[in-house]
Amino acid sequence: MNLREMNWMQVEAYLKEDDRIVIPLGSTEQHAYLSLFTDAILAERVALDACEPLGVPVCPVLPYGMTPRFLAYPGTISLRSETYLALLEDLVASLHGQGFRRFVFVNGHGGNTPIWPALSVWFEKHTDSTGIFHDWWRSAKTWRIVTETDPVATHASWMENFPWTRLTGIAQPEGAKPAIMPEQLHDLTPDMMRSYLGDGNFGGRYERADVEMHAIWAVAVEETQRIVAAI
Repeated sequence: MNLREMNWMQVEAYLKEDDRIVIPLGSTEQHAYLSLFTDAILAERVALDACEPLGVPVCPVLPYGMTPRFLAYPGTISLRSETYLALLEDLVASLHGQGFRRFVFVNGHGGNTPIWPALSVWFEKHTDSTGIFHDWWRSAKTWRIVTETDPVATHASWMENFPWTRLTGIAQPEGAKPAIMPEQLHDLTPDMMRSYLGDGNFGGRYERADVEMHAIWAVAVEETQRIVAAI
């Protein structure tokens, strides 16, 4: 159930039977040759695919997150942590006021994950509600099939190259890029980050066969669905 395809009367009717809602969290940032919207596309799509059989509504994806290190790449948009927290708190408070009580945040951007400890304080204050923060791509089963497919799986590499994150007419480079260790990126300014990363891929192949990507996606959807069903 896509909230953008419902009217308020349908939501009101739903709330008489259920109080779950899913909120996809994305980012608008460089992803090498893939869409700047990659994280948002994947978070929203995995949430919708997972929730369709459950009949649980999915909010429109929040397309902006915290990604200050990529600001030297044009098109990247980053929110301050205080802005992001206030936005999420207002979003949850709005839905809570209407009767929603069980919230699943399906996150598609690693830079958003540090907000959860601060956001969880809202749920500690509202003991009638429950919140879960789900980084879909690094859940146990999903990450296992990713690394079994190819152990070099990084930002803007093959692991984010699905048919729905590619851009028409943009070819992916052949071969693989040497992997970059996270410690090599510590304390880099945005300009230094761009100089160091070049196209933005953190390392590994740029694409793999679609049959492999669909197999990974099926696991990610199943794992996300299980979390939403269990809350």
